[in-house]
Order: sequence, then structure tokens, then C-alpha cells
Amino acid sequence: MSKRALLEVIALDARDAAAAQAGGADRLELVSDMARDGLSPSRETFGRVRAAVDIPLRVMLRLADGFGAGDVDRLTGVAGGLRAEGADEFVLGFLDAHGDPDLVTVERLVAEIEGCRWTFHRAIDRAADRTSLRKQLADLPGLDTYLTAGSASGVDDGLPVLLAEAARRDEPGYEPRLLVGGGLRLDHLPALRAAGLDAFHIGGAARPGGWSAPVDAAAVREWREAVDG
Repeated sequence: MSKRALLEVIALDARDAAAAQAGGADRLELVSDMARDGLSPSRETFGRVRAAVDIPLRVMLRLADGFGAGDVDRLTGVAGGLRAEGADEFVLGFLDAHGDPDLVTVERLVAEIEGCRWTFHRAIDRAADRTSLRKQLADLPGLDTYLTAGSASGVDDGLPVLLAEAARRDEPGYEPRLLVGGGLRLDHLPALRAAGLDAFHIGGAARPGGWSAPVDAAAVREWREAVDG
């Protein structure tokens, strides 16, 4: 039997989470403030979402625009608070001014979340050197996923990178799963699936009414069927 592909959906609240699960999502990425590309949710929001669904839930650790860490002490406190609330999967990723991974911040957060599983998000698409970033992060505990479009501008431009990285999945530094997201469309799926990619991330595609509207279960179901097909 073939392994089911993973479909992750961005949720902002419990209503989104319930609709995403009803549509067939396997996992949620919980954020706030998509006008700033997704920041950390409150502990209260996490608690409501966790109570509303029973699928895995990855929580964003990010407090400022861009890919700089900002106030690291505050960020660490947010991570600890969410962990205390019961969060056990996370999303994070920071670069320094040169486009290299901000290892000091990332290592501090990884220590704070106590070995929980986590995704390094689309900061990889802004990195000065993707291969070097992977090597520098390779030994960090809990890292099991890279969320990437293959390019800062989205999957249209990043498709060749995604296909090339998929072919290197057995090499050191390339073991974490590639979670494809960022301008992902249904018509991208055949090439990605043919290359063996099996994890997909959607945000706006789950909201036909735009970010001011909630997740639509029917839109998620369309993706579920396409990913499975």
C-alpha cells in the first residue's frame, strides 16, 4: 500500500482548523496575522484550536516581519509558553544579515522546545546558500521538514530546485521531508508527485474568499483528492 501524502493547511483559529480537518487535512500550521506572513498565535488561540481538532498541529514561532529573529528573549518566552500550553510541534527559521542561518537563535529555540519536531520554514528560500544552510542545520534535534517553494518567488520559479532536491533525499542534510508550499497550484502536483514529493502546504488555496474569509472545507477536499490522485 502506498504511503498517503501529507496535506498541511494554514489555520488562524478553531473554525479554520475544524474546516481543514473536515476537508481532509493531515496537519495544520497555526499562525496569526497573515498580513505579516504569519506570526505566532496566542496561547489562548492554541488552546482553542487544540481542543477543536485531533490532527497534528505545528505552531509558528515568529514575532516580526521578514526572516530576522527580532527580540530573541521574547521569542523564547513565547516558545516556552506555547510548549507549556501543550504545543508539541513547531515551525521556525531565521537568517542573519548575510542570508546565513541564525544558528544562535535557532539553537536557543530548539533547546526551549525540548526536542519537539519542527519545520524550518521558507527562510530557506531566502538563504544565501541552500546547501550550506542544510549542512549547518543537519544535526539539530527535531528538524524533520523544510517548507519550501524552491524559490523566494514561489513554486513556478522554484520547481527545478524542488525536483533536484527531491533527487538528493538520501544525501546527508537532505533527509528532512520537503513540504512544498508558496504559490503552489493544483497543476504543479503531477510533476512534484512524479519526483516522489509527498508533502504539500496550502494557505490561500484553502480560502476561495481570500484571507478575510475562513478555510473552506470543500476547497481543502479538492486538494486532498488531487494530492491522493
